Amino acid sequence: MKKVFAHGVIAGVLAALAGGIYLTIYKNTLEVSFDQIVNIPSIAGSCVFATMLIAGGYAVLLKTNKLRFSGWYNVAVAVISFATIIGPISMSLPLDIESPEMFPGLIVPMHFFPALAYFTIAPLFNYPKA
Repeated sequence: MKKVFAHGVIAGVLAALAGGIYLTIYKNTLEVSFDQIVNIPSIAGSCVFATMLIAGGYAVLLKTNKLRFSGWYNVAVAVISFATIIGPISMSLPLDIESPEMFPGLIVPMHFFPALAYFTIAPLFNYPKA
């Protein structure tokens, strides 16, 4: 069980690192700033939270001996990642924000970083086969 949650924390840190790098590149390249709405601590917190949720679901599969459903679980995580982009796309930004049309381009890709990080490093943890 410790291995599953260590996987979640490490994936969260990697996703947060990717998010921070993406935020910096996006801000510097397009010369826009959404610091009032999104910043490094909020990215880090949401990435670690998301990967811990993914790890929690995987821990349930391990605990209930249902690893044969891990493929379906991965599909569900991917679908949920897609569903979460509805929030930022439909979000109304404050009127004093410059270039609000650029906000989804910043946030939407970050919604996939936690799942991507979790699935990318999963082979390093040698979970039992279904």
